[in-house]
Amino acid sequence: MRFNTSTNPIRNHAGAPAYALTPALELYAAVATAGLSNQFYEKADTRLARLRQLVAQNDPLFVARLAVYARENLHLRSVPLVLAVELARRHHGTNLVSRLVARVVQRPDEITELLACYAAANGRTGPKTLGRLSKQVQKGLALAFHKFDGYQLAKYDRAGTIRLRDALFLVHPRPQDEAHQALFNQLVAGTLPTPYTWETELSALGQESFATADERVAAFRRKWTELIGSGKLGYMALLRNLRNMLEAGVPTEALSQVCATLADARQVARSKQLPFRFLAAYREVKELEGGVVRSTLVALGLRQNPVAQVLEALETAIGHSAANLPGFGSGTRVVVACDVSGSMQQPVSARSKVLLYDVGLVLGMLLRNRCQNVVTGIFGDTWKRITLPGAQVLRNVQELYKREGEVGYSTNGHLVIEDLRRRREVVDKVMLFTDCQLWNSRFNGASIATEWAEYRRTVAPEARLYLFDLAGHGTTPVQLQPEQGAFLLAGWSDKLFDVLTALENGGSALTEIEKIEL
Repeated sequence: MRFNTSTNPIRNHAGAPAYALTPALELYAAVATAGLSNQFYEKADTRLARLRQLVAQNDPLFVARLAVYARENLHLRSVPLVLAVELARRHHGTNLVSRLVARVVQRPDEITELLACYAAANGRTGPKTLGRLSKQVQKGLALAFHKFDGYQLAKYDRAGTIRLRDALFLVHPRPQDEAHQALFNQLVAGTLPTPYTWETELSALGQESFATADERVAAFRRKWTELIGSGKLGYMALLRNLRNMLEAGVPTEALSQVCATLADARQVARSKQLPFRFLAAYREVKELEGGVVRSTLVALGLRQNPVAQVLEALETAIGHSAANLPGFGSGTRVVVACDVSGSMQQPVSARSKVLLYDVGLVLGMLLRNRCQNVVTGIFGDTWKRITLPGAQVLRNVQELYKREGEVGYSTNGHLVIEDLRRRREVVDKVMLFTDCQLWNSRFNGASIATEWAEYRRTVAPEARLYLFDLAGHGTTPVQLQPEQGAFLLAGWSDKLFDVLTALENGGSALTEIEKIEL
């Protein structure tokens, strides 16, 4: 399959020559990288408008499959709902939309989120102005309601313009039995039992008064120990609260239980965490080396530093997040190059401290950890090779992060290939983790497209270039055609490596999406 059949260059956001993607590939890249927040080159509203245009340009079944892929494989929540709403506006005559809605809604709060998205897309505000829903959306949400028990409904019945009670009146799901009817009655009356969750337990404790700060810390230590022992803390809750647990000084046995869960390969697989979540947790814990934790160690009479224990568990966890890759044996020669330009210094979402730059480093180091013969480096104004010790992914990410200013903040990705060509160094695969808005700050006429063509012509005719698109702006700096050895992958998930496997086996970036059954 040809990923891009256009031979006429356009201009990217940086003003450099680039190539447009096909509508299907552009929609895939936009969805896989959609944080739906403002980016360096594109505002959130602009990205949303482009998603809507791309839905109209693509086959409805492909859009539905992509929405399911985004929810179930990439573990994204908001953008699958956007695709479902847009498909409901444009596709009629079959039950595709109802099946899609029932499939992508996997938590009760996604019912209200989808309705809010539906209201915005149709120029309405609040539950009273929603009026009649699309029949297919209504049917799909009714099916979704049947997925959830009282605990789940109570846990996710959150404040907002549209509540689950409003959704119940709009959707009219048919109760399956008397118990189900009683559940709906409780939802309407607001009498669902308060669920036992870490949020409700800590919220209640936070409202209590304590005579001293030490008493408060001790109370939270007991509560965290109780929550850990209850088994009610999910994997994401553990990641988000590692710092809180350490500051509270949870006992060694409880912390060991937490670390064992974090490092368990099956738990990692079930948790559906994006790899950069491990980096965010790692950094939070790393800040506690010494200071508060050291004083807690002395107070509790502990000898082993719990920070080191948790950091080791996080390293093990992220190591499980990518399986072994076909086509990357001990003899495979790989270059992993990470873009650290100014446009990559952008948070993945409005509430995140993690940058696109961080995502590139994490994915790049995961890939490096799976390969034996690897050149690693960063590029901006210049390209710099960096030798990294061992196989610890997160520690190596931190090492690269500290060195990003050494190469400047332009986007001279062509220097990676130029360096290989001048050294006449034969490699099998070149991996660039970037927002694909490459340009030449030296204005000497060189580009990654020309350098890649010359490198393949004079040094390594069988080499393959993989662009890992972390922003989804709809352009690429090279023509993406198999005979030119250039390919595109998009997203922030370790599922990128499944796409990489598909490409290695002669498929396309869309192969995994085409496997989705509806």
